[in-house]
Formats: sequence, structure tokens, C-alpha cells
Amino acid sequence: MLSDTEGQVAVQLARDAIELYLRTGEMMDGSEIQLPAIFDEIRGVFVTLAKNHDLRGCIGHPYADSSLRRAITDSALSAALRDPRFPPVKKAEMDDITVEVTILTKPELVDVPPKDLPSSIKIGRHGLIVKSGYRQGLLLPQVAPENDFDEIEFLNHTCIKAGLPHDAWVTGAEVYAFEGQIFSESEPRGEVTEKDFKEGSCSGK
Repeated sequence: MLSDTEGQVAVQLARDAIELYLRTGEMMDGSEIQLPAIFDEIRGVFVTLAKNHDLRGCIGHPYADSSLRRAITDSALSAALRDPRFPPVKKAEMDDITVEVTILTKPELVDVPPKDLPSSIKIGRHGLIVKSGYRQGLLLPQVAPENDFDEIEFLNHTCIKAGLPHDAWVTGAEVYAFEGQIFSESEPRGEVTEKDFKEGSCSGK
């Protein structure tokens, strides 16, 4: 788990990586930045950008395959420049964009019969990955509460994200669950706080 201070550092690192590239065309070399030790751990992460409360980009590393510092900077640039759903972010937009970083736990197979999948998922706690063949879709833990999904709707939408029929989770697709620690700016360049949906309190998505 990251502390509040480490979460603030994570979000600032993501924003700095984007703004450095948009300003200079240079990729941030995070290896030379003095960061807390947890940023050298191998972790999965997603970076989400929102503009006027609408999604502007969301890409990440669903599996722990690189250091947290590298995963954050790479995901931040990918969310800003390589999300195929959106045009690349422009420098002037960063005044209107909030940055959110989600640190992931390792995805674990939910190894139960399909009829038991909904009761095995905790809204606000779990993110989901659905896999079938070469298709895979992921939705972060914050997606379900932010969209008022129940467990079945969450499963359905994750299947759709994978390009599968909405009920693929009933017919044999594999479902993996993971948790996420979410740090987000309250406004562009504003205060960074940890979101907590687990108790019903306060987006890759």
C-alpha cells in the first residue's frame, strides 16, 4: 500500500511525464529521479485522464512487469498519446485535465462456477479482467461504482470491453479479479487524495 504522500508523488510523476513530453518532446527518465523505495517495486498500474469529468485517456500495465516508476511514466504517456479512442492530448489541454493513478494488485482467477461469479465480486473493491481466446478486456475497480453497475452489469460490461458477447462470463470466459489503490487530483493540478469506494464513499475504464 502507498501512503498518502507516496500517492501524491505517483500522480505528480504521471503529470510531469506528460507535461515534459508535450513541452519538450522528451521522454522522462524516471530512473534518475529520487523517489521512495516503493517506486522500485514491480507493480501493475493504470493512469486515467479526465477532462471536464469526461474520460480523456486510460491505459496501463494490468500485470506487474516493470518498476512502479517506469509503469507510471509509460502509462501516463500512453494514456495521453496512444489511447486509440481519443486524439493525442495537446499541451493546452493539461490545464483542464485531472490525473488519476491506480496501483493494482496481481489479478487472480475467480475459480467458481459461472452462477457464483456475481456473488464473488465486491463492487468498489474489485476490478475485472475477462479473457476468452485472444480477446481480453479490463475495467478498473472505480468503474462499477462510478457508473452504478451491479455485479452482473460489471461482468457484462467487462465482456463487452473485451469485444465478447455481454454474457461470455456465463459461457466459459475466464474472469480475473484484482484490487486497486486509487489516487486522483480533485481538480487539474489540485489536491491529490485517495479514493475509497469500498465503504460506499469516494476512472483501460
